[in-house]
Amino acid sequence: MSSTAEYVAVFAAGIGSGILISTVGFASLLSFPVLLAVGLPPVVANVSNTIGLTPAGLSGSFGYRRELREQPVVTAVVLATCAGGAVLGVVLLLSLPSGVFAAVVPYLILVTCLLVGLQPIITRVLRRGREPAARVRLSGLTTTFCTLVGVYGGYFGGGSGVMMMAVLGFGADLELRVVNALKTLSVAAGNVVAAAVFVVLAEVDWAAAGLLAVGSGAGGYVGALIGRRLPATLLRVLIVLGGLVAAVMMLV
Repeated sequence: MSSTAEYVAVFAAGIGSGILISTVGFASLLSFPVLLAVGLPPVVANVSNTIGLTPAGLSGSFGYRRELREQPVVTAVVLATCAGGAVLGVVLLLSLPSGVFAAVVPYLILVTCLLVGLQPIITRVLRRGREPAARVRLSGLTTTFCTLVGVYGGYFGGGSGVMMMAVLGFGADLELRVVNALKTLSVAAGNVVAAAVFVVLAEVDWAAAGLLAVGSGAGGYVGALIGRRLPATLLRVLIVLGGLVAAVMMLV
């Protein structure tokens, strides 16, 4: 980066990406292309982007603290599984070719968004004719899938928040605003682990990472304020649309 306009663009991308993390997810749709546009090599841009967006997940989780307090056990499970899974994901990232998931990720995101969009309908069909007790604890199977999402988040990351929303949407009976808060927390856990490793082992453009961090920290908190006020149906629609855009961008 060499001009004031580029610095401003990266900072603005940080604010926008922070808002996206706490609402619909897919924050890298905005920030990563901007880093490439200002001249960062792809690997440096990816590393700097992860570090720069870490404050967004943290501030967003703080903004959603009321929702997270409503389900302390589920919050603890999501935090532990995603942080632990991300450790394994980072190990895989450092030991496997970077393109291992590249071919399948767009289709994985498409399927996940379809599940998020259709989850209320599928759940109603599956429960037709019976009134099961509300599920506010995570089963062993759901916990396993949370861990797998954490692994994916540490390795690749794109769409991990929406994958978590799909897992929790089918694995527990929680309000969408609470699921969105847990999604934001899961992204934060994965980014913190990955960022800690990148700081030590990878090349970072600290100017870009710093501008993103300041902007995304503010944006993440604002996004949480917006996210808790969005009607559940509108939020679900926005998440699906964001996933479709992300998948198409990855395919082309």
